[in-house]
Amino acid sequence: MSENDVRALYDQLIAAWNDHEGEAMAKPFAEDGVIIGFDGSISSGRETIGAEMSTIFADHKTARYAVKVESVRLLGPQAMILRAIAGLVPPGQTSINSETNSHQTLIAEEQQGQWRIVLFQNTAAQFHGRPQLVEDMTRELQAVADAST
Repeated sequence: MSENDVRALYDQLIAAWNDHEGEAMAKPFAEDGVIIGFDGSISSGRETIGAEMSTIFADHKTARYAVKVESVRLLGPQAMILRAIAGLVPPGQTSINSETNSHQTLIAEEQQGQWRIVLFQNTAAQFHGRPQLVEDMTRELQAVADAST
C-alpha cells in the first residue's frame, strides 16, 4: 500500500460523511473495523457502522468536514496510520465551528489482498487553557474549507 492508497481510503470515508451516506461510510472498513466518534461512542463491525451512520444521517443534519492530512506512515508490511486534523462547517454556514475541531486517526491493514480501515478515531481538539492553539487550528482548517467551496 502506498501513502496515496491510505489517503484514498480516508478521502472515501470523509466524502461519504459529507454526502450523508452511512453505508458508503462503512464500505472501506474491515468486517471487524471500529470507529470511535467525537463523543466517545464506539461502533464495531462494518455492518453496525453502516447502520448507525445511516441512522445518524437520517435523524440529523450533520456538518461538513474540512480536513487536512498531517502525516501518513507505514507501520509494517500490512499496516499504515494516517493522522489528520478536521473541522466542521455547520449546515448553511461557511465558517468552521472551532468547538468541534478534532484530530483524526485512521489505521489501515491489508486483509486478504485488500486494504481496509481497522480503526478510525475522532478525538476532540479543545486544547484546554490554550486558546491560541484552537485559533491556529481553526484558521488552518478554514483555509481548507474556503478552498473546497
